[in-house]
Amino acid sequence: MQELEKHYVNRSNWLRAAILGANDGILSTASIVIGVAAATSNQDDIIMAGVAGIVAGALSMAAGEYVSVGSQADIEFADLEREKRELEEMPELELKELAKIYKSRGLDDKLALEVAIQLTEHNALEAHARDELGINEITQAKPLEAALASGAAFIFGGALPIIVAIFGDVPNMVYLQYIASILFLMFLGGVAAKIGGSSVKKAILRVTFWGTIAMGLTALIGYLFGNISY
Repeated sequence: MQELEKHYVNRSNWLRAAILGANDGILSTASIVIGVAAATSNQDDIIMAGVAGIVAGALSMAAGEYVSVGSQADIEFADLEREKRELEEMPELELKELAKIYKSRGLDDKLALEVAIQLTEHNALEAHARDELGINEITQAKPLEAALASGAAFIFGGALPIIVAIFGDVPNMVYLQYIASILFLMFLGGVAAKIGGSSVKKAILRVTFWGTIAMGLTALIGYLFGNISY
């Protein structure tokens, strides 16, 4: 039996939020830890700064994701309500509009009208939501799902640099954090690309480049304003 095609768009909502949260968790927490480690040799201070960063970052990510996706959901709801009213008030005009959409996609006049009629009889709002507004079940905004995925992923990602901070050698903390975090980011970037069906190589190069810049800048700030040097 022929294998069915694999599609990745149905993973877009939770995958985007989870990957963004985990990447930000690793990078933000590692950057904080590196900056503090470059400024002090007190391991408790380093760990405390990292934990505080995780708590603040996870709440910020979840709240920001909820507000952002919630705004998108509000827009989608308003569009659907408007479309529902138009279907009740001017059904013939909406039918012609739907047929016009199908005609623009390559159907002839007769077939486009026939398809529009049949889909309208089946579920008019669903047809207009999908083909006119671009809203469907797979890509529809889900604020709570996105917020939970983002916040939980941030905590997971942020926990990794904290583990390194707890068990790592303090004098070499900056270097240990950088190496471990880059490896974490490379792994996560590769997994995300694989799940999303995109280029693994490009994803790894992207996270390595930007991760190095972020951690390098925080380390520089820590060295400039800290009270120790290695």
